[in-house]
Amino acid sequence: MKFMLMMNAPRGNGEWGVSSWTPDDLKNHIAFMKTFTGDLASRGELVAAEGLAAPGQAKLVRAGKDRRPITDGIFPESKEFLAGYWIVDVDSPDRAYEIAAGASAAPGKGGEPLYMPIEVREVMSAPPVEV
Repeated sequence: MKFMLMMNAPRGNGEWGVSSWTPDDLKNHIAFMKTFTGDLASRGELVAAEGLAAPGQAKLVRAGKDRRPITDGIFPESKEFLAGYWIVDVDSPDRAYEIAAGASAAPGKGGEPLYMPIEVREVMSAPPVEV
């Protein structure tokens, strides 16, 4: 079963809160994320993982009547932004929840766990093809 684990961060001012962390706190957080993701890969559970740029760089795009892109700036109505994600392939939802709990405890300022929310959603598979 594949699951997408989405790490969300508060909207703030368009920049990640990590911009106010000490260099050591940021280094520790990044080291944790690399080790965490590497452990998933070594167990054969990792499908993909990416961190995303700060929300201030995000654009909302839709097609105009001429089908050309229309873009808006950052999303002021959003309470949270997607900071990054993992796609894992595991045997059960419970294993996906265990992995999400591990990511939630990533270190923040002063090494304290962030306890950030991690949204867990099953990746849909295609419906069976009838012959």
